[in-house]
Amino acid sequence: MTTYLGIDLAWAARAKTGLAALDVDGRLVASTSAVTDDEIAAFVDEHGHGTVVAAIDAPLIVPNATGSRVPERLITQEFGRYNAGAYPSNRSRPLFDPPRGETLCRRFGWDRDPGTPPGRDRSVAIEVYPHPAMVVLFALATVLPYKAKRGRGLEGLQTAFLSLLDHMEAACDEPLRLTSSPRWAQIRVAVASAGRVADLDRVEDEVDAVLCAYLAWLWGTGSPTMRVLGDVDSGYIVVPGSPTVPPVRPTRSVVRDDLVDEFQAAVPSLTRRDAERLVEIARRR
Repeated sequence: MTTYLGIDLAWAARAKTGLAALDVDGRLVASTSAVTDDEIAAFVDEHGHGTVVAAIDAPLIVPNATGSRVPERLITQEFGRYNAGAYPSNRSRPLFDPPRGETLCRRFGWDRDPGTPPGRDRSVAIEVYPHPAMVVLFALATVLPYKAKRGRGLEGLQTAFLSLLDHMEAACDEPLRLTSSPRWAQIRVAVASAGRVADLDRVEDEVDAVLCAYLAWLWGTGSPTMRVLGDVDSGYIVVPGSPTVPPVRPTRSVVRDDLVDEFQAAVPSLTRRDAERLVEIARRR
Protein backbone atom coordinates (compact mmCIF):
# COMPACT_ATOMS: atom_id res chain seq x y z
CA MET A 1 0.00 0.00 0.00
CA THR A 2 1.33 3.40 -1.01
CA THR A 3 0.11 6.80 0.16
CA TYR A 4 1.09 10.18 -1.21
CA LEU A 5 1.83 13.25 0.89
CA GLY A 6 2.25 16.90 -0.06
CA ILE A 7 4.07 19.22 2.31
CA ASP A 8 4.37 22.96 1.71
CA LEU A 9 7.04 23.23 4.35
CA ALA A 10 7.78 26.51 6.10
CA TRP A 11 11.51 27.12 6.38
CA ALA A 12 11.13 28.20 10.03
CA ALA A 13 9.31 26.19 12.67
CA ARG A 14 7.25 29.20 13.76
CA ALA A 15 5.50 29.62 10.37
CA LYS A 16 2.56 27.69 8.86
CA THR A 17 3.12 24.50 6.88
CA GLY A 18 0.52 23.11 4.50
CA LEU A 19 -0.22 19.38 4.55
CA ALA A 20 -2.17 17.09 2.22
CA ALA A 21 -2.63 13.33 1.88
CA LEU A 22 -3.83 11.12 -0.97
CA ASP A 23 -4.85 7.49 -0.65
CA VAL A 24 -3.47 4.61 -2.73
CA ASP A 25 -5.76 5.60 -5.63
CA GLY A 26 -4.63 9.24 -5.51
CA ARG A 27 -7.84 10.61 -3.97
CA LEU A 28 -7.49 13.59 -1.63
CA VAL A 29 -8.38 12.32 1.84
CA ALA A 30 -7.08 15.09 4.11
CA SER A 31 -5.53 18.54 4.06
CA THR A 32 -4.76 21.09 6.75
CA SER A 33 -1.99 23.32 8.07
CA ALA A 34 0.39 22.93 11.01
CA VAL A 35 3.25 24.78 12.64
CA THR A 36 5.56 22.56 14.70
CA ASP A 37 7.48 19.48 13.62
CA ASP A 38 5.44 17.41 16.08
CA GLU A 39 2.19 18.62 14.48
CA ILE A 40 3.56 17.64 11.07
CA ALA A 41 4.56 14.25 12.48
CA ALA A 42 1.06 13.70 13.86
CA PHE A 43 -0.41 14.26 10.38
CA VAL A 44 2.15 11.90 8.82
CA ASP A 45 1.42 9.25 11.46
CA GLU A 46 -2.31 9.50 10.81
CA HIS A 47 -2.26 9.57 7.02
CA GLY A 48 1.09 8.16 5.89
CA HIS A 49 0.03 4.51 5.72
CA GLY A 50 2.29 1.87 4.20
CA THR A 51 4.98 3.08 1.81
CA VAL A 52 5.04 6.86 1.56
CA VAL A 53 5.87 9.03 -1.42
CA ALA A 54 6.18 12.64 -0.23
CA ALA A 55 6.67 15.79 -2.30
CA ILE A 56 8.04 18.67 -0.24
CA ASP A 57 8.19 22.33 -1.21
CA ALA A 58 11.40 23.19 0.66
CA PRO A 59 15.12 22.47 0.28
CA LEU A 60 15.97 18.88 1.19
CA ILE A 61 19.66 18.88 0.25
CA VAL A 62 21.78 22.02 0.73
CA PRO A 63 25.50 21.23 0.33
CA ASN A 64 26.73 24.72 -0.59
CA ALA A 65 28.13 27.08 2.02
CA THR A 66 27.20 30.24 0.13
CA GLY A 67 25.35 31.40 -2.98
CA SER A 68 22.60 29.34 -4.56
CA ARG A 69 22.22 25.65 -5.33
CA VAL A 70 22.48 24.08 -8.78
CA PRO A 71 18.71 23.37 -9.04
CA GLU A 72 17.84 26.93 -8.08
CA ARG A 73 19.99 28.24 -10.91
CA LEU A 74 18.49 25.71 -13.34
CA ILE A 75 14.93 26.59 -12.30
CA THR A 76 15.61 30.30 -12.70
CA GLN A 77 17.20 29.78 -16.13
CA GLU A 78 14.17 27.88 -17.40
CA PHE A 79 11.29 29.41 -15.47
CA GLY A 80 12.53 32.86 -14.48
CA ARG A 81 10.90 34.36 -17.59
CA TYR A 82 7.60 33.07 -16.19
CA ASN A 83 8.28 34.82 -12.86
CA ALA A 84 8.85 31.38 -11.32
CA GLY A 85 12.52 31.66 -10.39
CA ALA A 86 13.83 30.05 -7.21
CA TYR A 87 15.14 31.72 -4.05
CA PRO A 88 18.76 30.89 -3.13
CA SER A 89 19.51 28.63 -0.19
CA ASN A 90 22.88 27.93 1.41
CA ARG A 91 24.42 26.77 4.68
CA SER A 92 25.46 30.27 5.75
CA ARG A 93 21.81 30.90 6.60
CA PRO A 94 20.76 29.27 9.90
CA LEU A 95 17.48 28.09 8.37
CA PHE A 96 19.44 25.77 6.07
CA ASP A 97 22.10 24.46 8.42
CA PRO A 98 20.62 21.91 8.41
CA PRO A 99 17.50 22.53 6.28
CA ARG A 100 14.24 21.68 8.01
CA GLY A 101 13.29 19.36 5.14
CA GLU A 102 16.41 17.26 5.71
CA THR A 103 15.65 17.01 9.43
CA LEU A 104 12.08 15.84 8.84
CA CYS A 105 13.10 13.29 6.21
CA ARG A 106 15.56 11.77 8.66
CA ARG A 107 12.88 11.72 11.35
CA PHE A 108 10.46 9.82 9.11
CA GLY A 109 13.06 7.61 7.43
CA TRP A 110 12.35 8.97 3.94
CA ASP A 111 14.99 8.48 1.26
CA ARG A 112 15.78 11.86 -0.40
CA ASP A 113 17.68 10.40 -3.36
CA PRO A 114 15.63 10.91 -6.57
CA GLY A 115 17.44 7.86 -7.95
CA THR A 116 15.62 5.61 -5.46
CA PRO A 117 12.60 4.05 -7.18
CA PRO A 118 9.39 4.88 -5.27
CA GLY A 119 6.86 2.31 -4.15
CA ARG A 120 9.16 -0.63 -3.45
CA ASP A 121 8.69 -0.90 0.29
CA ARG A 122 10.92 2.13 0.77
CA SER A 123 9.42 5.52 1.56
CA VAL A 124 10.86 8.40 -0.44
CA ALA A 125 10.68 12.18 -0.52
CA ILE A 126 11.39 14.55 -3.39
CA GLU A 127 11.81 18.31 -3.46
CA VAL A 128 9.29 20.17 -5.60
CA TYR A 129 8.38 23.80 -6.31
CA PRO A 130 4.71 24.69 -7.00
CA HIS A 131 5.26 27.79 -9.20
CA PRO A 132 7.15 26.04 -12.05
CA ALA A 133 4.79 23.08 -11.67
CA MET A 134 1.80 25.37 -12.22
CA VAL A 135 3.43 26.94 -15.28
CA VAL A 136 3.78 23.48 -16.82
CA LEU A 137 0.57 21.78 -15.65
CA PHE A 138 -1.73 24.72 -16.39
CA ALA A 139 0.09 25.96 -19.54
CA LEU A 140 0.61 29.41 -18.01
CA ALA A 141 2.48 32.31 -19.59
CA THR A 142 3.31 33.64 -16.12
CA VAL A 143 2.66 32.62 -12.53
CA LEU A 144 -0.73 33.24 -10.99
CA PRO A 145 -0.45 36.24 -8.60
CA TYR A 146 -2.32 34.60 -5.71
CA LYS A 147 0.35 35.17 -3.07
CA ALA A 148 0.22 38.33 -0.99
CA LYS A 149 2.85 40.86 -2.04
CA ARG A 150 3.24 44.59 -1.92
CA GLY A 151 0.76 46.28 -4.27
CA ARG A 152 -1.61 43.32 -4.50
CA GLY A 153 -5.06 44.05 -3.08
CA LEU A 154 -7.70 41.66 -1.85
CA GLU A 155 -9.78 41.68 -5.03
CA GLY A 156 -6.85 40.83 -7.31
CA LEU A 157 -5.56 38.15 -4.96
CA GLN A 158 -9.01 36.63 -4.65
CA THR A 159 -9.45 36.51 -8.43
CA ALA A 160 -6.06 34.87 -8.90
CA PHE A 161 -6.73 32.38 -6.08
CA LEU A 162 -10.08 31.34 -7.60
CA SER A 163 -8.31 30.93 -10.94
CA LEU A 164 -5.79 28.65 -9.23
CA LEU A 165 -8.58 26.50 -7.79
CA ASP A 166 -10.22 26.30 -11.23
CA HIS A 167 -6.94 25.24 -12.85
CA MET A 168 -6.36 22.57 -10.22
CA GLU A 169 -9.82 21.13 -10.70
CA ALA A 170 -9.32 21.05 -14.46
CA ALA A 171 -5.83 19.51 -14.38
CA CYS A 172 -5.76 17.45 -11.18
CA ASP A 173 -9.31 16.23 -10.54
CA GLU A 174 -8.15 12.89 -11.86
CA PRO A 175 -7.10 11.34 -9.53
CA LEU A 176 -7.57 13.84 -6.65
CA ARG A 177 -11.38 14.04 -6.96
CA LEU A 178 -11.28 17.64 -5.78
CA THR A 179 -14.80 18.44 -6.92
CA SER A 180 -16.20 15.78 -4.59
CA SER A 181 -13.95 16.60 -1.62
CA PRO A 182 -15.77 18.19 1.36
CA ARG A 183 -12.58 19.96 2.49
CA TRP A 184 -11.94 21.34 -1.01
CA ALA A 185 -15.48 22.73 -1.02
CA GLN A 186 -14.72 24.48 2.29
CA ILE A 187 -11.54 25.97 0.81
CA ARG A 188 -13.52 27.29 -2.17
CA VAL A 189 -16.01 28.97 0.15
CA ALA A 190 -13.20 30.46 2.25
CA VAL A 191 -11.54 31.98 -0.83
CA ALA A 192 -14.77 33.25 -2.41
CA SER A 193 -15.98 34.85 0.85
CA ALA A 194 -12.64 36.27 2.02
CA GLY A 195 -13.02 39.74 3.49
CA ARG A 196 -9.32 40.25 4.22
CA VAL A 197 -6.03 39.11 2.75
CA ALA A 198 -5.47 37.20 6.00
CA ASP A 199 -8.49 35.03 5.15
CA LEU A 200 -6.73 33.87 1.97
CA ASP A 201 -3.48 33.32 3.84
CA ARG A 202 -5.22 30.76 6.08
CA VAL A 203 -5.67 28.32 3.19
CA GLU A 204 -2.80 29.27 0.86
CA ASP A 205 -0.26 26.79 2.26
CA GLU A 206 -2.86 24.05 2.35
CA VAL A 207 -3.71 24.51 -1.34
CA ASP A 208 -0.01 24.48 -2.24
CA ALA A 209 0.30 21.22 -0.28
CA VAL A 210 -2.51 19.66 -2.32
CA LEU A 211 -0.60 20.47 -5.49
CA CYS A 212 2.55 18.99 -3.93
CA ALA A 213 0.59 15.82 -3.16
CA TYR A 214 -0.41 15.62 -6.84
CA LEU A 215 3.27 15.85 -7.78
CA ALA A 216 4.00 13.05 -5.29
CA TRP A 217 1.37 10.95 -7.06
CA LEU A 218 2.90 11.67 -10.48
CA TRP A 219 6.33 10.69 -9.15
CA GLY A 220 5.08 7.61 -7.32
CA THR A 221 3.14 6.29 -10.30
CA GLY A 222 6.07 6.76 -12.66
CA SER A 223 4.82 9.63 -14.79
CA PRO A 224 7.31 10.12 -17.67
CA THR A 225 6.83 13.90 -17.51
CA MET A 226 8.66 14.24 -14.20
CA ARG A 227 12.14 15.77 -14.62
CA VAL A 228 14.92 16.04 -12.04
CA LEU A 229 16.88 19.30 -12.20
CA GLY A 230 20.10 18.69 -10.28
CA ASP A 231 21.08 15.57 -8.35
CA VAL A 232 21.38 14.13 -4.88
CA ASP A 233 24.88 15.56 -4.40
CA SER A 234 24.25 19.17 -5.44
CA GLY A 235 20.55 19.30 -4.56
CA TYR A 236 17.63 18.95 -6.94
CA ILE A 237 14.06 20.02 -7.71
CA VAL A 238 11.57 17.83 -9.57
CA VAL A 239 9.28 19.50 -12.14
CA PRO A 240 6.44 17.90 -14.17
CA GLY A 241 7.81 18.72 -17.63
CA SER A 242 8.76 21.86 -19.55
CA PRO A 243 6.82 25.06 -20.33
CA THR A 244 4.55 24.75 -23.38
CA VAL A 245 3.59 28.39 -24.01
CA PRO A 246 5.76 31.51 -24.47
CA PRO A 247 6.19 33.66 -21.37
CA VAL A 248 4.46 37.00 -20.98
CA ARG A 249 6.91 39.87 -20.91
CA PRO A 250 6.79 41.06 -17.28
CA THR A 251 6.06 44.68 -16.47
CA ARG A 252 8.76 46.85 -14.96
CA SER A 253 7.04 46.81 -11.58
CA VAL A 254 6.86 43.00 -11.57
CA VAL A 255 10.55 42.73 -12.41
CA ARG A 256 11.40 45.23 -9.65
CA ASP A 257 9.33 43.38 -7.03
CA ASP A 258 10.98 40.07 -7.97
CA LEU A 259 14.45 41.61 -7.66
CA VAL A 260 13.57 43.04 -4.26
CA ASP A 261 12.38 39.58 -3.17
CA GLU A 262 15.65 38.05 -4.39
CA PHE A 263 17.73 40.62 -2.50
CA GLN A 264 15.83 39.89 0.71
CA ALA A 265 16.10 36.12 0.20
CA ALA A 266 19.86 36.39 -0.34
CA VAL A 267 20.39 38.78 2.60
CA PRO A 268 17.65 38.15 5.20
CA SER A 269 18.87 40.99 7.43
CA LEU A 270 17.87 43.57 4.78
CA THR A 271 14.70 45.50 5.42
CA ARG A 272 12.26 45.82 2.54
CA ARG A 273 13.13 49.49 2.15
CA ASP A 274 16.88 48.79 2.01
CA ALA A 275 16.34 46.07 -0.60
CA GLU A 276 14.27 48.47 -2.69
CA ARG A 277 17.07 51.05 -2.52
CA LEU A 278 19.64 48.50 -3.68
CA VAL A 279 17.45 47.56 -6.65
CA GLU A 280 17.07 51.22 -7.60
CA ILE A 281 20.87 51.73 -7.40
CA ALA A 282 21.45 48.66 -9.58
CA ARG A 283 18.84 49.82 -12.10
CA ARG A 284 20.49 53.22 -12.55
CA ARG A 285 23.92 51.73 -13.33
